[in-house]
Amino acid sequence: MPESPPMQTLVLGAGRVGQAIARDLAADPACSVTVSDRSPQALAAVANRAPAQARIQTVEANLADAGTVARLAHKQELVVGALPSFLGFQALEAVAGTGTPYVDISFCKEDPLVLDEKARQSGTTAVVDCGIAPGCSNLILGHSLTVFDRVDRFLCVVGGLPAERSWPWEYKAPFAPYDVLAEYTRPARFVENGAEVVRPALSGIEPMDFPGVGTLEAFNTDGLRTLLRLPVPWMKEMTLRYPGHAERMRALRESGFFSTEPVEMNGAAVSPLALTSKLLFRQWHLEDEDEDLTVMRVVVEGERDGKGERHVWDLLDRRDPETGISSMARTTGFTCTAVARLVANGRFQRPGVCAPEEVGKDANCFEAVMADLAARGVRFERRVDARG
Repeated sequence: MPESPPMQTLVLGAGRVGQAIARDLAADPACSVTVSDRSPQALAAVANRAPAQARIQTVEANLADAGTVARLAHKQELVVGALPSFLGFQALEAVAGTGTPYVDISFCKEDPLVLDEKARQSGTTAVVDCGIAPGCSNLILGHSLTVFDRVDRFLCVVGGLPAERSWPWEYKAPFAPYDVLAEYTRPARFVENGAEVVRPALSGIEPMDFPGVGTLEAFNTDGLRTLLRLPVPWMKEMTLRYPGHAERMRALRESGFFSTEPVEMNGAAVSPLALTSKLLFRQWHLEDEDEDLTVMRVVVEGERDGKGERHVWDLLDRRDPETGISSMARTTGFTCTAVARLVANGRFQRPGVCAPEEVGKDANCFEAVMADLAARGVRFERRVDARG
């Protein structure tokens, strides 16, 4: 029998995560990958770093134009989104009307589920927020809802960090820098006693110890998103950094350095946020040779078979020295490609905009994602404790 032609797959965005996604998908001979970005330098990096046998083409395009995104998507059998958050919702809206399956990592500020009806009408299966967190955290909670008789508490703490701490920030930005500062300004939404509550970002600082890393600080950030709709009476997500980072960021925020309101300087209107970003990201830029790590812990508590249980999922991942792919690109990108493969082969097929927890509720899909990640060296350690 003749071989089936390779699946035509489009990756939107050629940043660190987009490159990792493209390389992983193109390693499968059954997949032909086209990567689109506005930056010729980023596209050249994709082509230069791809495995010799990989089928990767590049297309320079303005992905801020919804019509361009829709035209590109119409020509494909699968689309994967790896764009900055400010482009994420617009791209989802464009692809949702095409009927082409879509899997996306963009952490857009808008609610992606408002596009559910549009995706349903066109027959588009779109899985959003498919990174490490949101993403793996959602998968774990979705899976836990099918394992426990009742889930009472959910906690996720996660952070991408440079392996080497350097003064003054002890931080490097592993993804779109604008999205980092958005974490530090957007109010954090949690669930306590069954009701949604709001706390300031960077508040609630507490130390946490992690084997192989040491003491980190966790602080409040807005990462639950679609999980806020689930029937769990206590839920929280926190970001991890080296101790002292949150207080420095709070000082900058409260001093107005993250404000978008222009201030006048020598007759010119200057955005404090734009200036702060330009200054910080010279120091926060993660170079290709920089070692980084991802630390994550998910805790789910509830009742199963009449007994209280506590399930803890731990992840410590580091940059791959062989491929040079950063840890945050690995953990985010490979979660996305694992779900993309499920959508591509029809193992997860549900028209509409779907959150990762819906994928996690399917035991076979959940195990397939975890197996995919483990095969690429991204391994969660799970332990089960009795809860009194």
